[in-house]
Amino acid sequence: MISLIKSINLTTKEKRDLEALDDTSRDGRVRDRIKAVLLRSEGWSTTMIAQALRLHETTICRPIDYYVSKNKL
Repeated sequence: MISLIKSINLTTKEKRDLEALDDTSRDGRVRDRIKAVLLRSEGWSTTMIAQALRLHETTICRPIDYYVSKNKL
């Protein structure tokens, strides 16, 4: 499953909020989802993100697609 999302455009506030949540979250799965969204917003491909986070590509695509459609993790 490859994400059809070309890019994510985050505002400065959205990026800061996600980074703050990443710093305070104790749940590793939540932190991985946050990192996936942040890296995708920086232009990384889902394949590159999956390799960097050592996760399956499907695991990366789901939170990215969900964030884009619902603006939630």
